[in-house]
Amino acid sequence: MKRILVIFYIFFALIFSSCKEKPWMPGMPLSKEKVKIGVIHNTNPFAESSGYSFAHQLGIEEMQVNLGIWDAQVLYRINVDDLDPLHIEGRIRELIAQGANIIFATSFGYMDICEKLASEYPSVVFAHATGYKYNDTNFTNYFGRVYQARYLSGIVAGLQTKTNKIGFVAAWGLENSEVTGGLNAFAMGVEKVNPDAEILVKITHSWFDPMGETSAARTLIAAGCDVIAQHCDTANPQLEAQRAGVWGIGYNTDMSLVAPDSVLTSVVWHWGAYYTMLVQSVIDGTFTTEPWFGSLNDHIIDLAPLNRKIDYTYPLNAADSINILDEERRRIQMGAFSVFSGVMETNDGRRFGREGEVFSDNEIRNNIDWYYKNINVIR
Repeated sequence: MKRILVIFYIFFALIFSSCKEKPWMPGMPLSKEKVKIGVIHNTNPFAESSGYSFAHQLGIEEMQVNLGIWDAQVLYRINVDDLDPLHIEGRIRELIAQGANIIFATSFGYMDICEKLASEYPSVVFAHATGYKYNDTNFTNYFGRVYQARYLSGIVAGLQTKTNKIGFVAAWGLENSEVTGGLNAFAMGVEKVNPDAEILVKITHSWFDPMGETSAARTLIAAGCDVIAQHCDTANPQLEAQRAGVWGIGYNTDMSLVAPDSVLTSVVWHWGAYYTMLVQSVIDGTFTTEPWFGSLNDHIIDLAPLNRKIDYTYPLNAADSINILDEERRRIQMGAFSVFSGVMETNDGRRFGREGEVFSDNEIRNNIDWYYKNINVIR
């Protein structure tokens, strides 16, 4: 009798184990109701009206609307210093402990911790913005061809300057290809319409440094710049431009909303395009870790409309400026023009590229460690 009971026990145990649901892993379908997203921001986007984190937050909210993801399914950690590895790791672990199966890490400095935790938590998708590391199972990165919109914004700056000195507040120098590549594209756009103009650059050595960004803008304005562009997190350079009565080119979001008297246009991110695609792929079971590098055609990056409150009379009116922008945009989107193509001369006399050849995505993302010929860095 005992033998029969043992046999029945083993039989039913095998049946139960075979029917037990397998743990979810990236690449398998996941019902929408089971999606739980953890987002870490470098600043507090809920207390902001412009800038880097705010742009990402708009993208998260757009994704929620597009896919019907409830607020309760999205967890946040804000003001997570991307230069503090212990802080980053602790906040991500908290999100995972609360059930997050997708982590959106929105700042470059989060990359190494994502790489570490991705191997420890194989059933969690890690998606990291602006970086370059990834694995074959659950860790990917995403960014966009920001240089395309930077080139277009350079055209606006080149047309509007009267002093032929255009300022650029840069978060980092030659060590960061993201910043330098965008700056070079901006400089090429300026040259397209105004070969006599120069770009003066002041580096803050930080993605987020409100006081440093203000100081950098003041230095550039004092040097005679009458247009201030930027690749840094806050709207402070644009606010400083407005206070000084000069023009501005914003970044991340349309900064004419915070500096309406100075901002000509802004290089803007629409992160919702990526967040919607990524979460949908997790739900569908089609998620892959192939890095994503979007473009103007993907609507991830764009140029905000020209500020209609500003009188565009020098040297062209608004209609003429728009015609030039539309033509250059069309060339880029149709593949007739690539910003980084042909031979490009640096500000120290070197040359990069070859006639008829186009830089690869990898070269643009990781190997732009030179400045275009019309750039002058202020120490």
